[in-house]
Amino acid sequence: MDEILILVDENDRQIGIGEKMDVHRRGVLHRCFSIFVFDGDGRVMLQKRAASKYHSGGLWTNTCCGHPRDGEDVSAAAHRRLREEMGFDCALDEIFTFIYRAELDHGLTEHELDHVYAGTYAGTLTPNPGEADGYSWEPIALVRSDMAAHPERYTVWSRIAVAELLSRFPDYLQGGRRP
Repeated sequence: MDEILILVDENDRQIGIGEKMDVHRRGVLHRCFSIFVFDGDGRVMLQKRAASKYHSGGLWTNTCCGHPRDGEDVSAAAHRRLREEMGFDCALDEIFTFIYRAELDHGLTEHELDHVYAGTYAGTLTPNPGEADGYSWEPIALVRSDMAAHPERYTVWSRIAVAELLSRFPDYLQGGRRP
């Protein structure tokens, strides 16, 4: 079954639905979410996307990302995908939204209204190998500097989301865990 995405306007009002690959081929604005999970020491968990993903395979990205289903609350979708991708769940707070448009590999375009969530977790996890080839806990200041020096290692949306996160909540640079 094809995944259906929620098409939105710039104010996040649903204006329709569309098949995932068609939406990405046409670059239509749709709803998504990105999650940043920190540990007790303020390090952020990065995910290395599975090389087999339909775009941006093998790149480092934020802890988890995805699309809510039609009729599904964004927060519920974030928890669902965190369990599906990384094999754990934790409390999450929505901290901001942003819109971006970026050309990707394979002739696809991301045009997303991204709901960004942050949480804290210190337990075990079991990433789904169909979603992630690995993960790493890193100080966010190191992530920011590596993104600047080697942007090709990271997904487009994670580079934008990290910049937005740190401009809005600079305490994360000092190991702060909540805005």
